[in-house]
Amino acid sequence: MKKILIPVFALTLLSTACDVLDKDPLPSITPENFFTSADDAEASLTAAYDALQGAGLYGQDIIVVGEMPSDNCTSANGDVAALENITWNSTTGQVRSIYRDSYIGINRANSILKYVPAIDMPAARKNQILGEARFLRALHFFNLVKLYGGVPLRLEPTETGTSEVLNLPRATADAVYAQVIQDLTTAEPLVATSNLTRVTQNAVNALLARVYLTQRQWAPAQAAAGKVLSSGSLAPSFKSLFPADNKSESIFEVQFAGSADGGNILPDLLLPSPPATYSFPKFSIPTLYRSQASAQPTDLTFVVDTLTDKRWSFQGVTNAGRDHASYVDGGRGTGNDDGPFVYKWSGNPNGFNSPDNTYVLRYADVVLMYAEAANELSGPTADALAKLNLIRQRAGLTELTSTSPQAASKQALRTEIDRQRRLELAFEGERWFDLLRYARHEQADPAADHAVTALDVIRAQRKTPTADPNYLLFPIPLDELNTNPNVQQNPGY
Repeated sequence: MKKILIPVFALTLLSTACDVLDKDPLPSITPENFFTSADDAEASLTAAYDALQGAGLYGQDIIVVGEMPSDNCTSANGDVAALENITWNSTTGQVRSIYRDSYIGINRANSILKYVPAIDMPAARKNQILGEARFLRALHFFNLVKLYGGVPLRLEPTETGTSEVLNLPRATADAVYAQVIQDLTTAEPLVATSNLTRVTQNAVNALLARVYLTQRQWAPAQAAAGKVLSSGSLAPSFKSLFPADNKSESIFEVQFAGSADGGNILPDLLLPSPPATYSFPKFSIPTLYRSQASAQPTDLTFVVDTLTDKRWSFQGVTNAGRDHASYVDGGRGTGNDDGPFVYKWSGNPNGFNSPDNTYVLRYADVVLMYAEAANELSGPTADALAKLNLIRQRAGLTELTSTSPQAASKQALRTEIDRQRRLELAFEGERWFDLLRYARHEQADPAADHAVTALDVIRAQRKTPTADPNYLLFPIPLDELNTNPNVQQNPGY
């Protein structure tokens, strides 16, 4: 999407080339002289989507943070050591970049919401643009509140450097969640019902389901997920989903062009060489086949079925090694390019400019969210079990029945749903966030029990007898604390 940003702005400013010499030159692009036409509205929306590609967001760090601290991944790369060991602090690179790039995206969405309503253009398209901007703002605030807790709730574009504008205090986490839900419910009737590369009603409802699930609001989570499930289905083949390219199961993806200003960095950070550009210790190495001395009981080694499960079983040989759909096995040596590597971004890395898209929301995720919400409401139910079986059957696993041990109780089905989420969505940036909400679920409801939560991983990785709950949140970045005296640090940092 970056590849079209500059041309759109250029066309906007030079659309009357035949009489450009008769006009006074514009000294700068400002809201007053830019937001004047439908082309300007479209360009501003392109810029808002473009923000998702930032290295702090879906271009790298939000996916890495969603996996590296978890039991899914390990790495010897120093750039992610703080995530691997759960020793992050307020100056850790990913802590800073996610916060910064999220607010860049929020600011671009805020500019649309402030200025596009006054533009003279077809009402239907204007409303779609406003709805898409609300979705994007909601997505950014949702990522922020999950990682940092309450954050400054910036709902206007930052256009001056005054303290009143810059030095907003932190809103409560509840207030941020309320704004996310308000933005999404406002967006739903405005956005398109279908669009391969932009926000749709299914994307809005899928994100709403995820938000409600995070807040343990089971009934609205099930209802939002149900809206999505009523108009789609799983793709027949799990393998066919990767790399992401707006396929049938896609609900919302970050689009990458594969060019120097619009390429995806992740494949080169995750894949062995070849096909990656060169050899170095990779990010997010699957916790498969670790040595017995360093293996953890929650490693994927002890969870996956590499014989029957089509998401993890041998698929054939590629130039990256032995293809297992979710991962690729480069060998059993000791070099950088041996062992298991993430293979859900399996296209040509293209020198850190891969054309592979990144899933933000896909249909199988919504199926599992529906099953989880239904089970938490009144499980074990036939409805929850049926949804879970959709995932199991595509993976080549046997169908569960009401007499199966996995469906013997709400707790038993909860454990199986958690397990299938891990196996289905591995390496897609959701595992750490799932572990975080499992920990908070147990804190809020002592009767709930998840086999693994973020607190279990924190205890193991930090090698302490008890888990420090402060690590359920990132610290507020030091940059923000230094420039905004009204922001207080999270406990424990």
